[in-house]
Amino acid sequence: MKEDPRHIHISEYSYPLPDERIAKFPLPTRDQSKLLIYRRGEVSEDVFTSLPGYLPQGSLMIFNNTKVIQARLHFRKETGALIEVFCLEPIQPNDYVLNFQQTVHAAWLCMIGNLKKWKDRQLKREMTVKGFPITLTATRGECKGTSHWVDFAWDNPEVTFADILEVFGELPIPPYLNRDTEESDKETYQTVYSKIKGSVAAPTAGLHFTPRVLDALQEKGINLEELTLHVGAGTFKPVKSEEIEGHEMHTEYISVNRSTIKKLIDHDGCAIAVGTTSVRTLESLYHIGVTLAENPYATEEELRVKQWQPYEKYDQIPPVVALQKILGYLDRNGLETLHTSTQIIIAPGYNYKIVKAMVTNFHQPQSTLLLLVSAFVKGNWRTIYDYALAHDFRFLSYGDSSLLIP
Repeated sequence: MKEDPRHIHISEYSYPLPDERIAKFPLPTRDQSKLLIYRRGEVSEDVFTSLPGYLPQGSLMIFNNTKVIQARLHFRKETGALIEVFCLEPIQPNDYVLNFQQTVHAAWLCMIGNLKKWKDRQLKREMTVKGFPITLTATRGECKGTSHWVDFAWDNPEVTFADILEVFGELPIPPYLNRDTEESDKETYQTVYSKIKGSVAAPTAGLHFTPRVLDALQEKGINLEELTLHVGAGTFKPVKSEEIEGHEMHTEYISVNRSTIKKLIDHDGCAIAVGTTSVRTLESLYHIGVTLAENPYATEEELRVKQWQPYEKYDQIPPVVALQKILGYLDRNGLETLHTSTQIIIAPGYNYKIVKAMVTNFHQPQSTLLLLVSAFVKGNWRTIYDYALAHDFRFLSYGDSSLLIP
């Protein structure tokens, strides 16, 4: 490992991003977005529908199938004050699927808007869900950093927490769009292959894919696989510290099926990742395998990938061996799916193990996502971003796309 990424100055990862370059809405047709191609230092451009032509036949492409939930709930107090409760991650039960199935009570870690107006009493909201009149209450519990424990309770066992969010929640679009959520966002801020509810932000590289692009990829002989990483609000958290050592990465929950791990092994531990969330999951798999190589009987807790773990363990086992260790773990425990979490930070100095090419959008200045891209293109991110700025590319979540092949 050549450099210690902890001492990277985030100010070196800045570039001018005028507000008018941030795409406030997507294009009418998703796959007509521009595609920047970066191949071994050379930059060119095309349209997204041409993506399959740039990928080698027989390669493995991996998508994040998470679905954005309508995570913002609004309560109005008798005084007229509006309180926003933004569900970040489930606490009780702490499994997403189980939590969404709850029929009387569910607890979440939440960010709260207009917190100073929420003094003591419960918040209440009358609503009709699936034809049933219910009263939803929210009770604030202990503070955890910038978030709070919130207990939700409702008085009809025919209604699940998923039903409540579906009817009364609001889709949380990124804060930098500086606009309210519109009805159209419910469709355009989901990937066409989204399935597993749990994210509070979309894996935006996937927003460009349409059924015709997915069909064209398969016709080219490219294998398509899915995994799940639930994107947390921390993905928008700016790096405030001068050196990135002072930035605490958020934890995100991942699940990967045995069949996907087998597919990765069949492809010599090499993959094309769609989006930084897929990148972080795939690279985390390698480090989980390293943990299991050292301790085959590691607990689920011990498998969690810590922020700086990749820079502290110098174990150089091949990616295929790391993936085989995970298969062995699943076999020993009678599991079909690996469930764990990752806090990995990928920054210059990181050595990529599994991801050989990535599809990704253009990220905010001074963000951990820009660090991830820089690590992938060996520090050559400015060439890419200068080109995109000079050639009218649209930036951030609803913006254009790039294919990076270092």
